[in-house]
Amino acid sequence: EFGKLFKVRADFDNEMDLCKESAMQYAYVIKKVSEDEKLLPVKKDAVLRLIEYGVRLAENRKKISTEFNRIADVVREANYWARQKKKKFITEKEIREAIEHRYRRSNLIEEKILDMIRSGDIFVDVDGFAVGQINGLEIYSIGDLEFGKPVRITATVSIGNEGVVNVEREVQLSGPIHSKGVLILAGFLRERFAQRFPLSLNASICFEQSYTGIDGDSASSAELYAIISALSGVPIDQSLAVTGSVNQKGMIQPIGGVNAKVEGFFDVCKIKGLTGKQGVVIPETNVDELILKEEVVEAIKKKKFHLYSVKTVEEGIELLTHRPASEVFKLAEEKLSEYAETLKKFK
Repeated sequence: EFGKLFKVRADFDNEMDLCKESAMQYAYVIKKVSEDEKLLPVKKDAVLRLIEYGVRLAENRKKISTEFNRIADVVREANYWARQKKKKFITEKEIREAIEHRYRRSNLIEEKILDMIRSGDIFVDVDGFAVGQINGLEIYSIGDLEFGKPVRITATVSIGNEGVVNVEREVQLSGPIHSKGVLILAGFLRERFAQRFPLSLNASICFEQSYTGIDGDSASSAELYAIISALSGVPIDQSLAVTGSVNQKGMIQPIGGVNAKVEGFFDVCKIKGLTGKQGVVIPETNVDELILKEEVVEAIKKKKFHLYSVKTVEEGIELLTHRPASEVFKLAEEKLSEYAETLKKFK
């Protein structure tokens, strides 16, 4: 029936290119909402702040969101705050206030998680070094709210023939994309380390204190780093968190929710205490998507927090271990060679 009534198909995107024309369209929509609903006039600085908000919604500095209903809702709420202050205009301050209030009304779960990290019920290290342990980054989506938090990923290794065991998959908590990511990193290990002898390895990967389903491949690089650390015995810097998927050739691929992930780790570091060494390792291909909160930007400018972009597994290993990748890989290969020789004796 639908096809009979609607003959012409049209696709609608939720974002458009950020340019002078799209900025003018934003200004027009904001003005029309203000006039039609008899809201206070919107000052230029407020329009610019709304454009910035639209860019953040699009998660790309070269794009801007076309979800004008969300923009209009912010204008309406900003109008309320401006009238409360008996102002004659909506300024950038009211827009910022409206966005902040909208966020706080929906972030109860985020606050609960931060409280559990603060109290030590959820284990997160943001300093020191550990073997086979790394800070991955998860995304939570609740309605319009999206926030990130660190998750401890651990890897253990031993002699065997099972390859990489995904604990989440074994208990049916792993989605298909996450399971695919684990198989891909296993392919990387085979190509990199199993050319002269068979891969005689049992490796177990686990998202610690995670009791719900996990999907997506954005943690596959972190999982790989944890396995390499466990094999080589070289510890990973716990002041860094990692996001990024990996392909079988060791290239780091883009992921979603990069802003929420960076900000989520920053919030935890702030609770635990900023040391000036903490930061997040992201794929180089995600750099154009960074539209971070002012607090995070200021911390980066003051070198209290850091962002690192990587293209390959080798670059990531060197950042996380502070040692040349060739040295770490050599140690991992020696351990695998030892495993292969030991396994021969039991056959």
